[in-house]
This record gives sequence, C-alpha cells and structure tokens, in this order.
Amino acid sequence: MSKTAFFFCLSLIGVAPVAFAEGNLASQPIDLPQLMLKGDLSMSQTEYALETGKYYRIEISSDGQEEFAWMSPELFRNAWVNQIVVNELEVKAYGVYSLEFDAEGTFEMTFVPIRPGRYDFWVDGYEGRGMLGAFVVN
Repeated sequence: MSKTAFFFCLSLIGVAPVAFAEGNLASQPIDLPQLMLKGDLSMSQTEYALETGKYYRIEISSDGQEEFAWMSPELFRNAWVNQIVVNELEVKAYGVYSLEFDAEGTFEMTFVPIRPGRYDFWVDGYEGRGMLGAFVVN
C-alpha cells in the first residue's frame, strides 16, 4: 500500500496520520550565512528564509565590543535544536532561552524548523536600535 493510500485510509477512520522520515535528517546540515553581532549595534543579517523539515547550521558571533543576549524564543519553541557548540564543546539543550555573549566568540547551532511562521530574533535591549531580524519558515 502506498503512503498516500495509507494516509487516506487513516483519515477515513479518523486517525491522525503519522509522519515518516526517510534517511538521517541530521547528517547534512544546510549552512546559513553567519550572523555577526557588532559593537556598532549592527548585525550582518536581518532575515533568513528557511523550510520546515530541513536541517540547518548557523554560526552566531560577536566581536566582543558589547555584551549581547541574542534571543529567538519562538524559533526555539518551534524547532528541534540538535545542539549548540561553544569552543568545540557540544551542548544538547531541550530548551533554550538566549545565547549570551560576554566577550568575543561564536556559537554554532544546528536545528530543524518544525512549524511554518515568522520567528523574530533580536539582541535584548537593542531592538529599538535596529538589532532585530527574523527567520521566515515556509
């Protein structure tokens, strides 16, 4: 029986369909352009176009001239975050609130968006000065 016929049969009897994943989703991440947070209160990127179900890797860096707390709580709630890497050490987080920079450095985050939508990101306290952007997930 094909997957389409299977889903049709499930819908006829009122059972929610099950999602099928093929292959190792987390084996080949799509590299996004680096997001650089700068002491002049600018960011290198303000929008990323993503697709649900695709595996992404992003590096978020700071030049260390200011202390920054980079936030994207709605993305964190609507994506599977595989890991966050700091100084080649991996963090497996089941809930993320923010990534904080007290000095120059880079976080590498790998994730899969699971729900379409627009998910804002910003540097806490600097949104009004232009340090904000969005992940647009289709």
